[in-house]
Amino acid sequence: MKPVLIMGCGYVGERVAHRLNHSGRRVTAVVRNPDRAEYLRSQGIEALLADLDTGEGLEALPLAGALVLHSVPPPNEGTEDPRTGTFAELCRRLPPDNIVYISTTGVYGDQAGGQVDELTEPTPQTDRGQRRLDAERRLTALMQETGISVVILRAPGIYGPGRLPIDRILKGEPVICPEEASPGNRIHADDLATLCVAALDHGAAGKVYNVGDGDHRSMTDFVHATADAAGLERPPCVTFAEAEQLIPPGMMSYLRESRVVLCGRAPVELGVDLLYPRMEAGIKASLEAEQTAEAAGTAVHPYRMSRKSLGH
Repeated sequence: MKPVLIMGCGYVGERVAHRLNHSGRRVTAVVRNPDRAEYLRSQGIEALLADLDTGEGLEALPLAGALVLHSVPPPNEGTEDPRTGTFAELCRRLPPDNIVYISTTGVYGDQAGGQVDELTEPTPQTDRGQRRLDAERRLTALMQETGISVVILRAPGIYGPGRLPIDRILKGEPVICPEEASPGNRIHADDLATLCVAALDHGAAGKVYNVGDGDHRSMTDFVHATADAAGLERPPCVTFAEAEQLIPPGMMSYLRESRVVLCGRAPVELGVDLLYPRMEAGIKASLEAEQTAEAAGTAVHPYRMSRKSLGH
């Protein structure tokens, strides 16, 4: 089996690395933080240091002939992704066999609650969406110029152990009232990791896959389901107009975008049965995994709601 390189081995990448290691495959994680590299090594994952901003360590990566999961996020500002640009130039010199890029369903922009699939033209309306679309286009150009296979996975909000809105619930932070809440899109980190492995091994060159769980209930429903599963009181709800004054701007920018992302292609073409097609099962499993880790003294991710876990 071909070796696998994980560029930017974070929350999902670590899960991919463990799956590959357990199946006896050679996998190398690439990160830029020495502490993160040391942590991954303590988990039995080979890790190298490299930085797409400075170029340090890139030429030493075992990239040629490898399968690559590219999950390095773009910079936090601007409308372009120079990190993916640097990565693409490196691939021209050291061509891998296949690149799987974890993008975002944010490239579809606001669809006023309408449905989108992989044939829908991306229309990002935020800088973060434009950065992701820029990365997709850079990698597509690389494939067209070199023949290197590129597969794009457009992921919605990612949740799992340590990525539940427990802090928000405990603080009583409000949610949009159910009657005004927009549809949501999300996927459990374990299911996304399984889809990543499948895409590395047999994703079709040039294909784009939406990789959500198909459960389109709102962010409010997700917060309520988490509170119920954790035995906590549901937070108060507010109107959308009131939310503009009460909910932080970064979160509101996600909540303003409304769409239903259809994800039927990926499970069929990649041959994956999702473990958590309904949020209740995924939330329950996440809470149980957190409790098990805390009991063992090995918890590394505190409860938090990241922006990427907003369900869009």
